[in-house]
Amino acid sequence: MALAARRTDRLETLARELTAGGRRALVLACDVTKDGDLEAAVARTREAFGRIDVVIANAGFGVVGPVERLGLDDFRRQFETNVFGVLRTVYATVDDLKRSRGRLCILGSVSGHLSTPGGAPYAMSKFAVRALAEALRHELRPAGVTVTLVSPGFVESEIRLVDNQGRLRSESRDIVPRWLRMKTEPAARKIVHAVERGRREAVITGHGKVLVFLQRHVPGLMSALVGLSGYRGRSEMRGR
Repeated sequence: MALAARRTDRLETLARELTAGGRRALVLACDVTKDGDLEAAVARTREAFGRIDVVIANAGFGVVGPVERLGLDDFRRQFETNVFGVLRTVYATVDDLKRSRGRLCILGSVSGHLSTPGGAPYAMSKFAVRALAEALRHELRPAGVTVTLVSPGFVESEIRLVDNQGRLRSESRDIVPRWLRMKTEPAARKIVHAVERGRREAVITGHGKVLVFLQRHVPGLMSALVGLSGYRGRSEMRGR
């Protein structure tokens, strides 16, 4: 298994857990916003394992704030990671997946179905990723490649502790109540199951399924509920 991310310290810990369980793990430093990083990571993966059967495009963070208080650079930064980072992953791995008739998993979000006040950049990026997954599903099917879109709701992670520049603010508090957050391990199991089954889309978390259902079937009611709740996500965290 190849593990690629910017912060390799986290990956090293995970790799030790995997190897202790009898699996092989390769740790790779990779930034999806940098041209060439993914191609280099894929080349090393191919050398180590011979083939690539499953690709998980998971990199992402959230830019928040009212549109009128954000600038074009905020939206560009959001799309550079959440959309173009996924595209770079696809371009770097698609030939390998065609050869292995493998599986591509793209991490979207419930926000790819529903946009809320203060969350336009993130929702826009996830709407775009959902459109990409739908197109790729048709384009890659003749080559035997399965595409699964995973749309999580609130899951235990650090995404809500990351500021608008993409920097982790570990001292910040997660605004989502603990009872509403799905634990990481069951969420990961659901993702693996969806990829194994070749699901078209898997909405992770019960509340996420409810929100997507309402948005699909009674969008007027969903819009009214969002307006009444006044939900605006986490407060803006500007990096310095």
